[in-house]
Amino acid sequence: MAIKIHRFTFNEFQENTYLLSDPQGKTVIIDPGCYHRREKALLQQFIAEHGLEVVLVVNTHCHIDHVLGNYFIQKTYRVALLIPEKEQTMLEAVPQYAHLYGFEGYEPTVPDGFLTENDTLQFGTAQMQIRFVPGHSPGHLVFYSPSEGFCIGGDVLFLNSIGRTDLPGGNHEQLLESIRTQLYTLPPETVVYPGHGPQTTIDYERRTNPFCRL
Repeated sequence: MAIKIHRFTFNEFQENTYLLSDPQGKTVIIDPGCYHRREKALLQQFIAEHGLEVVLVVNTHCHIDHVLGNYFIQKTYRVALLIPEKEQTMLEAVPQYAHLYGFEGYEPTVPDGFLTENDTLQFGTAQMQIRFVPGHSPGHLVFYSPSEGFCIGGDVLFLNSIGRTDLPGGNHEQLLESIRTQLYTLPPETVVYPGHGPQTTIDYERRTNPFCRL
């Protein structure tokens, strides 16, 4: 079974929004960053043209750039929003500072449930493991498919970089430990789809990442 991956880059933070679909088109949207009208329209058009059925929306973590489209997806497609259990406080804080980044139209929403590292991410016939990778934010999760050889990594590991840790709840040493124990232990050919920028692989980052290499 092949999971199809579609990536969109949205909002002023150039955040990567991912659509993952099983062979029947059952789709989970991960980290919807769509905020502007044209971004929402682009996403809707793609979903309609490809005959996808959105069944779930989830967040790897709840910094503003990754949750701007939560309300839109949740209400447009009438699906549940699941967030990391330890990120609820982060999500609740977004309305207090959204205007400082120019997002006066941010629409708050309430999660329908929570995810932990003991759960699995299920959409249609597809299933992914969940790994707990705190450091960039307190409850950050990564979604990993052993059979497909990729993970949706959020803001943990980037191409020759790592997530910032100077935001509330960040912890630099914790992030490095998360990368070493939860990501660098994955097969070297595993593809990492990050929350910003281009994809990379575990092997490449283990050998070349200037912030965390083995």
